[in-house]
Amino acid sequence: MAGHSAWKNIKHKKAAADKKRGKIWSKCSRAILSAARHGGGDPKFNATLRYAVDEAKAANMPKDTIEKLIKKATGSDSDAASFTHVRYEGYAPGGVAVIADCLTDNVQRTAPVMRLIFEKAGGNLAKPGSVSFGFAQKGLILIEHDKVSEDRLMEIAIDAGAEDVVASGGNTQSSALSPQSSRGWEVTTEPAQFLTVKEALESAGIPLVSAEILFVPSTTVALDAIAAAKVLRLVEALEEEDDVQKVYTNAELPDEVLA
Repeated sequence: MAGHSAWKNIKHKKAAADKKRGKIWSKCSRAILSAARHGGGDPKFNATLRYAVDEAKAANMPKDTIEKLIKKATGSDSDAASFTHVRYEGYAPGGVAVIADCLTDNVQRTAPVMRLIFEKAGGNLAKPGSVSFGFAQKGLILIEHDKVSEDRLMEIAIDAGAEDVVASGGNTQSSALSPQSSRGWEVTTEPAQFLTVKEALESAGIPLVSAEILFVPSTTVALDAIAAAKVLRLVEALEEEDDVQKVYTNAELPDEVLA
């Protein structure tokens, strides 16, 4: 889930992921199978597979498991399911925009399930494009504040093609962070430059908290605790669905709800 404060929301997401690693691995497996089946089994020449493998590694999926999945998807006698990418757009309570990216082997099954999840949470599905126009796809890399100086990070990231580097506090897009939250750097890129920037930072020995391509909202909706809890319940219900890979919103959630 990505919103106003990338650092805060991703920190929350990682904590939640630790409690449901089996579900995360299942989603990673599906992404690897789909990417390898459609684009080949070599991550060097298949960027989608490379993203999927990187996310699986970030979720601590064993290397041999990843290799078996790629082999299964690319083998001549492969029985790997064929997945279709489908994007669902809708609104959560409070008028919050929601995007849910799915990989499904049965669109006829997934569509009514998604509609039901939205409706049970007090939201509704919308037509394709009615929500996504308010988001831009960006690469986002998070780094702990004390792991690298601003000057060094700026030099490496910008030289590699990054769009911007901002701190997680002060007058930036992350100024909603509470004083008690960990501080960090947010490096943003265009999707085409994401891997180049990520590799440059890793080659420089800079440890990354997270690195992913996601949808960043152009505007956000600030919520009180009651409305935020409703939105979070919808997001969590979507993320529990096997077919759902990623969920993005333009919600600005209060610290007490994330806690």
